[in-house]
Amino acid sequence: MPLAPPITEIEQLKSHPAVARLLAWNPASIAEVKFDRDEMTIYLDRSSLREACALLRDDADCAFNFLSDVTCVDWFPAEPRFEVVYHLLSISKKERVRLKVRLDSASPAVESATSVWPAANFFEREVFDLFGIRFTGHPYLRRLLMPENWEGHPLRKDYPVEGYR
Repeated sequence: MPLAPPITEIEQLKSHPAVARLLAWNPASIAEVKFDRDEMTIYLDRSSLREACALLRDDADCAFNFLSDVTCVDWFPAEPRFEVVYHLLSISKKERVRLKVRLDSASPAVESATSVWPAANFFEREVFDLFGIRFTGHPYLRRLLMPENWEGHPLRKDYPVEGYR
């Protein structure tokens, strides 16, 4: 059975509850959308991430009440270099959505989602530690896995295989 082509037109996806809610709130907050293999991905403007998370959590039609993961992708040498990815789950609706924020290498920073989901604390610290993404407003942004005196961020694609010497 061949795969259906991805849907990337926002007009075709505005009936999805998460997209509809974000469009009703602030149409400029959505940079692009993608529905592929029964998975919804919403690319957000970096300045609207925390508010979008709160809206999707609190809206009855969405009810994305569980943050299952926060991670990052390094697209080095392309710009914008980083994508910070938030995986949300609506337990009551049995639905998932993926929020992505693109960040350039000159200023890899985005607002923390710990005020919306306290569970974002350790996920964001891990992304900070391994990729160097700064989460503004994070209550305790320190290294989590690497020693405090470690140089660099080991999951960046330009990090030397054997570390800095």
